[in-house]
Amino acid sequence: MSLAPRAVLVHRTTEYAELVARHGTHGQAAFFLASRGRDIEEVAERHRRARRALAEVTAAVPLSWRQAQVERGDLDRFLFAPEDVVVVIGQDGLVANTAKYLTGQPVIGIDTDPGRNPGVLVRHRPDDAATLLPAAAGTAADELTMVEAVADDSQRLLALNEIYLGTPGHQTARYRLGLEDDGGVVEAQASSGVLVGTGTGATGWLRSVWQERGSRIALPSPTEERLVWFVREAWPSPATGTSLVAGELGASAALALTVESDRLIAFGDGIETDALQLTWGQTVRLGVCGQRLRLVG
Repeated sequence: MSLAPRAVLVHRTTEYAELVARHGTHGQAAFFLASRGRDIEEVAERHRRARRALAEVTAAVPLSWRQAQVERGDLDRFLFAPEDVVVVIGQDGLVANTAKYLTGQPVIGIDTDPGRNPGVLVRHRPDDAATLLPAAAGTAADELTMVEAVADDSQRLLALNEIYLGTPGHQTARYRLGLEDDGGVVEAQASSGVLVGTGTGATGWLRSVWQERGSRIALPSPTEERLVWFVREAWPSPATGTSLVAGELGASAALALTVESDRLIAFGDGIETDALQLTWGQTVRLGVCGQRLRLVG
């Protein structure tokens, strides 16, 4: 007998809850914010909306289903199952934070703060959950491209938006960079790091670099099997070059980077606590991931 589906509700601790945990009481948190020209009521109202949304989605889970809740900080320790239907309740970034831990499960994004969030990935409202959940497994979903980094010691990292590779303190990173399908051309570089991202990431950090640089590279769509990459602030010197600073990666292409610093890290979608740890001489390859995020439209 097959298992009943499980609804996994992903959420994150609100700013209000973090403030109260840090300062001890509502009053102390209010005093702290007031001293910085902010009103706690604005923060508390967003907290209430988030809690109401979580409660509404919880109530919408079919009675025959199993359910679980997981906070963002616990995602790397949570075991998702093949039959799960994942409901992300919060901001667009929370969908990206969750994507790397999934293996094809359908994802429903619920926006808890319409008008404040762009709503690119959290496309639905809490009252949509009752209709979306029972039909999620058979509903058409967008297959969003992801990016992966694979190190020569088998470490692997996935991301929905982008992967950043550089030093932990964002200081000068030293490495050798090359495109594996470009005749073996390799360049030694010193820079602020390398950013490789997807069409979904092209609405965020990647786009800001693209726009600031005035790049003529066409940004990919979220479902396109193509990535773009940029080297941030490459430094020209007698030993380091700046000729390989931006480009595209098709479905079968890879960007190879060999570490020439004592330590570099690669992290995805802004989560530095879950990063690849790379030491001198290691090589990491970045390219299109064979896995996709199935986002219910």
